[in-house]
Amino acid sequence: MNKNRVLVVEDTPSLALAYAQQLEAAGFTAQVAETGAAARALLLSGVAFDAVLLDLQLPDCDGLDLLADLSGITEVTKVIVATADGSIDRAVQATRLGAYDFLVKPIKPARLLTTLRNATQHAVLERKAARERQDSARARFHGFVGASAGMHAVYRAIENVAQSRATVFITGESGTGKEVAAEAIHLSGPRAGKPFVAVNCGAIPEALLESELFGHRKGAFTGAIDNNPGAARAASGGTLFLDELCEMDIKLQVKLLRFLQTGQVQPVGATQPEAVDVRVICATNRDPLEEVAQGRFREDLYYRLAVIPLHLPPLRDRGEDVELIAREFLRRFIEEEGKRSGRFDAQALELLRRHPWPGNVRELQNTVRRSAVMHAGPLYPLDVAGPIQPPRTDAAPSPLPSSDAAQIANDPHATRLVNLSGLTLDEIERLAIEQAIEEAQGNLPQAARNLGVSPSTLYRKRERWQGHGGPVAAT
Repeated sequence: MNKNRVLVVEDTPSLALAYAQQLEAAGFTAQVAETGAAARALLLSGVAFDAVLLDLQLPDCDGLDLLADLSGITEVTKVIVATADGSIDRAVQATRLGAYDFLVKPIKPARLLTTLRNATQHAVLERKAARERQDSARARFHGFVGASAGMHAVYRAIENVAQSRATVFITGESGTGKEVAAEAIHLSGPRAGKPFVAVNCGAIPEALLESELFGHRKGAFTGAIDNNPGAARAASGGTLFLDELCEMDIKLQVKLLRFLQTGQVQPVGATQPEAVDVRVICATNRDPLEEVAQGRFREDLYYRLAVIPLHLPPLRDRGEDVELIAREFLRRFIEEEGKRSGRFDAQALELLRRHPWPGNVRELQNTVRRSAVMHAGPLYPLDVAGPIQPPRTDAAPSPLPSSDAAQIANDPHATRLVNLSGLTLDEIERLAIEQAIEEAQGNLPQAARNLGVSPSTLYRKRERWQGHGGPVAAT
């Protein structure tokens, strides 16, 4: 049934009631105002009406004067004027002021309903067209760059959910901008001025994640030399973003579920829970339903979190957004490098269109940054073959037996074979981890799964290596 909203502005109670009853019976939502002042207050209050049935003979004003004063409403609301005075002059005046139609009293029910159905249908179609025009012109939104239909759907979804307190579960491949989406929800809603606290559940060792989320008391465990409020309390009044949520240990998922249900946290070492006012947004690059099916993610927690699911499309499905984003990155990076403005060469533009971008926006960003650093401009080529490898300084390894060479020729990883002689066990391990991370397009949790270790193991090792120079050179 049609649920369009109509405002009936009529000072004769019997007529107002009759019009409202006819409209309600036909499926409309009708509201009555008996004076021009009441109608003005409703129309300026922000209540959205699809149409207004406006009597021209009101006790406190002329309907045409009211229409003239509120001329802006005819851009979004259709106005049908109704009067016992059927002069041509009044009809022309009403039309010039933006009225959709003109009805002469007494108004037959069939005529009234037909006119209002047509008016409200036009109002809906015009709003839809205006929204589509606005969408097509919007290429930037809270950190996102993109004008594709898929991204406009994301922008609208973010705007729709931003005012709510409901939990949002963001899914999408690595590099699609899940944290950008979480920040956009935060910035678009009433908590914009409050803290936004992000926690990467895959980057923190399992033994410390509970403390990082919910806090701890001094002396609660070895190394707890001070009180830690925890991310949930640090985000009080704002938003708590839990990234890589499917990396969370199943035991800690129980405590997270209790926190979501009660709104209370109990720091490690504390005896009493504390109330916290936060909005929770979660994200994962995995398929959460598959994680539930495999027993790695609690089903009750999934349904508690996925009140509002939001999926971000991969870059390969965003059409011309790839070139739009690449140009924005190039402008930004050549400015950072202090170089003159430039553009992509023809081969780079072709590569932007045909490359599948498995690493999504993150891969595109790194590729453009590499070009901005390595070339002087004004033409900037692109190369997605990967980072430049250091030159070899040793003699080439001895030739392999022909049988091994034949096997390697059919091995897709043959180009990654290196001579390990002279390397320590730690250096060999580092080479293996760096290669696994590269093959996983920088996705450490995926690299950890490929290596059969915990993601926290890779994060700890990389932190230990940070103070010991760059990657190990393959010899």
